[in-house]
Amino acid sequence: MSAKACFHCLEPVPAGFNESVTIQGHAQPMCCIGCKAVAQTIVDQGMTDYYKYRTESAGKVEQLVPEQLALIKSYDQESIQQEFVAHQGDDKEVLLSVEGISCAACAWLIERQLLAHQGVKRVDVNTSTHRAMVVWNDEQVKLSTLITSLAEIGYKSYPFQADSEAAQKQATAKSFIRRLGVAGLMTMQVMMFAFAMYFGMFSGMEDNFEQYFRWISLTLATPVIFYSALPFLTNAISGLRAKQLNMDVPVSLAIFGAYFASCYATLTEQGEVYFESICMFTFLLLLGKHLEFRARLKASEFTANLQKLLPLTARKVENNEEHITSAKLLSLGDIVRVKAGETIAADGVVIAGHSSVDESMMTGEHHPVTKRVGDQVHAGTLNHDGILTIEINKVGQNTLVNQIIRLQHSALSQRPRIAQVTDKVAQWFVACLLVFASITAVAWYSIAPEHAFWITIAVLVATCPCALSLAIPTALTCAVANLTKRGVLIKQSHVLETATKLTKVGFDKTGTLTLGRFVIDHTEILDNAYDEQQIHALASALEAYSEHPIAKAFTESASAAAQQVITDAQVHTGYGVAGMWQGQRVHIGKASWFAGPQPKNAQAVLYVNESAVAAFFLQDKVREYAQELQQELKQQDIERVMLTGDPSDKGAQLSQQLQLDACHSALLPQDKLALMQSWHNQGDICAMVGDGVNDSPVFNAAHLSIAMDSGADISKNTADVVLLNSDLRSVSKLITIAKKTRRIVRQNLALSLCYNGAILPLAAMGLVAPWMAVIGMSASSIIVITNSLRLLRL
Repeated sequence: MSAKACFHCLEPVPAGFNESVTIQGHAQPMCCIGCKAVAQTIVDQGMTDYYKYRTESAGKVEQLVPEQLALIKSYDQESIQQEFVAHQGDDKEVLLSVEGISCAACAWLIERQLLAHQGVKRVDVNTSTHRAMVVWNDEQVKLSTLITSLAEIGYKSYPFQADSEAAQKQATAKSFIRRLGVAGLMTMQVMMFAFAMYFGMFSGMEDNFEQYFRWISLTLATPVIFYSALPFLTNAISGLRAKQLNMDVPVSLAIFGAYFASCYATLTEQGEVYFESICMFTFLLLLGKHLEFRARLKASEFTANLQKLLPLTARKVENNEEHITSAKLLSLGDIVRVKAGETIAADGVVIAGHSSVDESMMTGEHHPVTKRVGDQVHAGTLNHDGILTIEINKVGQNTLVNQIIRLQHSALSQRPRIAQVTDKVAQWFVACLLVFASITAVAWYSIAPEHAFWITIAVLVATCPCALSLAIPTALTCAVANLTKRGVLIKQSHVLETATKLTKVGFDKTGTLTLGRFVIDHTEILDNAYDEQQIHALASALEAYSEHPIAKAFTESASAAAQQVITDAQVHTGYGVAGMWQGQRVHIGKASWFAGPQPKNAQAVLYVNESAVAAFFLQDKVREYAQELQQELKQQDIERVMLTGDPSDKGAQLSQQLQLDACHSALLPQDKLALMQSWHNQGDICAMVGDGVNDSPVFNAAHLSIAMDSGADISKNTADVVLLNSDLRSVSKLITIAKKTRRIVRQNLALSLCYNGAILPLAAMGLVAPWMAVIGMSASSIIVITNSLRLLRL
């Protein structure tokens, strides 16, 4: 260790800092007050052995600030503890996530520190998961005291909150371990008696001993069959009740058939017993299923992680006073304050403050997003700096993070056509397998009766189509998880299948290929009865009723004092907005809305009593990566066409700039729809990328519809895919991952079909022992899942 290194955290000691702590008779240098305080606490409490046995350095110590202490204190409230505390009689149990655990010495130190408190009954530290389970009496010591106590020795901790799905998976994993343990333990015992009987056959064992060993083996094998192997039987019965032949039917026939045949041989003292083979068979089968379960768990962990990002508590503001409450108790209209470094607890609108927010958990975009008054923020996102005061407008299942989770589940539960076909093939495969196994049994009984039973079992197990059934669901789960992580929200099950077949993509212009952040370049007054200030006030009052990106150019440029009163306002999709103003009918929108001479290339025209009084010329900026997307689509031989309602020459200019294949301007929604239908008639598989209300009809006609998150709500509701990050590169990424998914699905199907096709004749010829069959079946499933996991790394 360097002389200038801190004895506690091993980081360099800053020049001029000369503090030290006497540890085991020697003055040891410290790098900061925090490390000194922690080291002194460890020494004072007689736990210096920690420094003797540690194998890794301790983490840098961060002192708790009053805000953190107040948050920790809130964990004592019963309403908040309901989220993460379990009761064991008069005691309570909590699972803490502990930061800074690096080696076994840390676990020892934490246990000693917590057990020193009166009322702490039990502490179990898991160095792999960095979690500590604590059982304590709440009357004798508070949870906040325990968490603060851990902070005093350098470990930051907070309650671990597992969602219900994670808890269910954890229970399933524990169940696997218990069943595996019983099967493994009993298999070893039964094997010992089996070897004794094998040797007895050569050394002349007395019949009484052999029969005794058989009964012992039957007794030991019974819990394996009726506990460890029971899920296979219950799944098989459930499948048969639903009139479906699932993969557990042949497996159950093999296990329970062999068991009852061996029981019959034991009772009648005739024939052979194979209890050791059944136990080993069950153990290997469970081991394979457990490995498969762990691999599938990894594929779906992203969804679970989304839920875990939601905080437990929130700072609710009432009567200008701030108090900490459970995040689940927030309701619409509540005012919440979010400080720097804290996670936002519910969706809301910023009503005070200015900050940057990390929304990467939803959008995949790691650059912080600036949030000001009036901006929407979402639950689970992280406030980087500044203080935000927000008014809650969505809670519970209506928050964006829960909508994402729900849509993700929906997309995965709606099985695509190829998956439905594969499921039917697997069922027919099982039916054919049962018939083939019966033929094998009859054939071998006539050839060599002593081998017929085990060869039939080998056929039943080896050809089980587990890998075939896993080939598609695992690949789809991994692909959807990857895309969601990148901010591509898939709403329909056909998306990945359709995206691989696209031949043409239509793009809306405003808000899709451009940012849609218009500013008024200049205004041309056509009727001198109105001045410019009056025209802008009237235009902004009308556009206030529109969600079109052009409308923001007027609303942002207008002053509140200049607002005009508009009544009977109506939005005419594809045209603009109409209303009544001072007894006159006024319109703002397309230059071709009404007949008469129109200024060339104006993006919007204001009409009074159907007469044009002013024309507006706007500027917009091309969206980042628009050029890059067009190049990538061109390399994939996908035709690119712009469909815009803008009558000016801006569309043609942008189309030329981005090198699109074609551009259609001045289109009404029905024109876009007709164009899309004509492409269908020509045999094209088409996608439409847009953001506006006027894109909704064409979304319904397109084979694949993609909406920008910055667009209108109706377009996002109609679309098959929503780009939460509004990043055009996501369109190309979606197509790339879809093609990769198709390739991996084909590989999985080919692998599983080749395996089953090759193993079937070998098993039927008696060349595959039952234990080989188990290993082969499990290995094929694990290979298929591992191949699918590659989609997570794209």
